[in-house]
Amino acid sequence: MKIRPIIICTLLIVPLGIAFYKYEKYLPTFTPSHQALSNEEVLEIIKTKPITSIEVFKNQRILLLKSNQEVIRRYPIRLGFNPEGHKNFENDGKTPEGVYSIDWRNPQSAFYKSLHISYPDTKDIAYAKQHNQPTGGDIMIHGSVPKSFLSMPFSSTYMPHKDWTLGCIAVRNADIDEIWQLVPNHTKIIIYP
Repeated sequence: MKIRPIIICTLLIVPLGIAFYKYEKYLPTFTPSHQALSNEEVLEIIKTKPITSIEVFKNQRILLLKSNQEVIRRYPIRLGFNPEGHKNFENDGKTPEGVYSIDWRNPQSAFYKSLHISYPDTKDIAYAKQHNQPTGGDIMIHGSVPKSFLSMPFSSTYMPHKDWTLGCIAVRNADIDEIWQLVPNHTKIIIYP
């Protein structure tokens, strides 16, 4: 009789452990977040301190919006599932490093909204070609919740626990709303290791 509860517990715990191991990176992160900007504050920043560059610090998992040398906003980020080093090839799970620009935007992104980073540049293309590999592309700054889940509570503030993208920079949906408004096309983005 004592064996039956042990078997039942084992049958419940093992699948839960496997599920946790496989999907842990998608568990939400509970980090303090900054206060969202009001529309008036966004307009004031655009008028008085327009964003001139984006700086991404991969090791610190942080994205900064800067007006000249002044940090205007700071956002937590998640990166490609294999974030160490520069992106060299398609499907390597790395986020590029270097100087690029925001060259277009997608209001219909699979992950809410997205700003395209101008990867690959000519050096990236030459390196991949030399190794007979595709560079990959479509590297974006985007939200963290797919459009199909936007109706869920807390979807605007959800941030996965670990890196999970294919090479993009993911932020909370509430953060991409601000970034979308504050960052003009052709803004320089510098991605540091």
